[in-house]
Amino acid sequence: MIARLGPVLAAAVVLTASGAFTAPAAAAAPAQPAPEVMAALGDSISAGFNACGWYVSCTARSWSTGDSREVRSHYGRLAELSGTLHKHNLNYAVPGATSADLLGQVKKAIAAKADYVTILIGAQDACTRTEQAMTPVDTYRRRLQSALTELRAGMPGARVLIASIPDVRRLWRVGKDHALARTFWAAGRICQSMLVRPTSTRSADTERRARVRARVMAFNDAAAEACAAYGPGCRTDGGAVFSFPFTLDHVSKWDYFHPNTDGQQVLAERTFERGFSWIDPR
Repeated sequence: MIARLGPVLAAAVVLTASGAFTAPAAAAAPAQPAPEVMAALGDSISAGFNACGWYVSCTARSWSTGDSREVRSHYGRLAELSGTLHKHNLNYAVPGATSADLLGQVKKAIAAKADYVTILIGAQDACTRTEQAMTPVDTYRRRLQSALTELRAGMPGARVLIASIPDVRRLWRVGKDHALARTFWAAGRICQSMLVRPTSTRSADTERRARVRARVMAFNDAAAEACAAYGPGCRTDGGAVFSFPFTLDHVSKWDYFHPNTDGQQVLAERTFERGFSWIDPR
């Protein structure tokens, strides 16, 4: 039985002015057997940080490899198709990780023989203490290309899903008038490149927020380019995460930054439906 779990996207991508990468319509590629081992790579978002506890990772609620029924992660959906995938849900995502850490995570996925890998990386490349400290776009692009080249060499048949980085300016927009959110952002020095002086309407602050958002958009475009270079075994979410109109209801009340359980569920749904088609081998 074939389970069609989201439209199959072309390997080529179209880079949009919004920074939310998309893929052109194309004939559906053949469905493939469900993976036997999957791995989540990235930062605190994929680690489920603050999704179920006070400043701790909660991998059970990860949009990628979590086993919580509340989230319905990629792993949870795929495990219904593959008996061999059961408990082979590895999470190498690390809170605070940047694109510089991706290659090391890829090497772990190769060692584990992961044949399905999800990647969400870059929020911490943009969410720095100052705007000047953000990762240059060329550096980000080079790091992703290097990591994907390593993965393709070590696991030639691995399929990759790259999720877009969320729109951090939207977080500022939905939280700037919320006193508790502002308190957490200031006390924790969270994403200060975007969230410092959240109530300011000065042109300097407005322009700074626009530049940080533009950097996230450029990272998403660079990730799409790297995905296209990887070949037909790589898909993006077409900018679905970046463009999702999330609210504070999707954000952890322990930091007003990371996705809560509802946010993780949305991430799982919006990325999975834009991924691969899989065959139930049973």
